[in-house]
Amino acid sequence: AMSKSAVKISSDLLSNPLCEQEPGFLEMVTAFDTAMKRMDSFNQEKVNMDKGDQAVLGCSWFSSVFPSLNMAVKRREQTLQDYKRLQSKVEKYEEKERTGPVLAKLHQ
Repeated sequence: AMSKSAVKISSDLLSNPLCEQEPGFLEMVTAFDTAMKRMDSFNQEKVNMDKGDQAVLGCSWFSSVFPSLNMAVKRREQTLQDYKRLQSKVEKYEEKERTGPVLAKLHQ
């Protein structure tokens, strides 16, 4: 849907009267329109692939374009687990009586 919208936007820009007046603008919009149509056809090819091929292609393509993404997701998951663990400790110390050692651990 997003690539279809981009193609619609580029087509609307091409029909803008400013394209007739400014050759530079027409050239830029034409290049944009071509790029959006290519992107849309690529997306349509991916949608038309059967699910098994699409999953394999999608994973390998995504990993090759964004190699650090997988590591970032793993770091985020680890940080989230650490946060939850520490949050439960804080809640445990907040429930206890407010003594010196408990306050020190809570502050820590």
